[in-house]
Amino acid sequence: MNILNSIVRGALTLSLALPSAVAFAAPGTGDEVYGATTEAGKVELETRYGRLLGGADAGEDALKLEAAYSPSSRLRLGAQVELEREPSGPRKAEAMSFEAIYGLGRVAGIDVAVYGEYEVGLLHETPDALEGKILLQRKAGPFDARLNLIFQKALATGERVQLGYAASADYAVAGDEVRLGLAAFGELGDFRRFAPHAEHFLGPVVKGEVEGLGPEIAIEAGYLFAIDKARDDTRGQLRLLLEVEF
Repeated sequence: MNILNSIVRGALTLSLALPSAVAFAAPGTGDEVYGATTEAGKVELETRYGRLLGGADAGEDALKLEAAYSPSSRLRLGAQVELEREPSGPRKAEAMSFEAIYGLGRVAGIDVAVYGEYEVGLLHETPDALEGKILLQRKAGPFDARLNLIFQKALATGERVQLGYAASADYAVAGDEVRLGLAAFGELGDFRRFAPHAEHFLGPVVKGEVEGLGPEIAIEAGYLFAIDKARDDTRGQLRLLLEVEF
């Protein structure tokens, strides 16, 4: 309880002194584009890594470790730990979070789900936060397109709901074992100022699956180019994702 009180006091003090100081990591670092469907009984273990290359923020990275279980074909429950590192500092455990995805069904060929997350800040400067997402997914044969509309709220005085997005589109080029496509992450401002000059990342990704070893292993790698305001501090972002499914 003392630790939680210290986190809350630190977050409130920081937000009063610097109302705009609470910020989320660069869009896409350690993140994924969630699908809107799940499989009952599936267990997932994921490692996601993002690193900024070039510019003043070169070397900044985020590592997220996630475990999830789907008790039904509509519900997925998970927990993750986020570790971040500034360009010249040590890696720190920034936050841990608990999440749930609930499938709403299919509308006009598009699968729809909602995502909810509560994030517990583990550092004085990292307040607790809430995150919600609307998940949209369209699958047609070898084509898979996904869009996540993101709503983030740091639980600190004066902080507004921040809007963002994550999107991907890929195509199977060798059965289901290899997929090529694009991924994009970015900021959309808030409800008072929508789509301002903000940070965006866009670039190619390749996805692969390894079968026949028992659990199914999925690997994703990509490079996202910095766009708009993101170019002020970096040139791009390296992405690596590893997922094991049982």
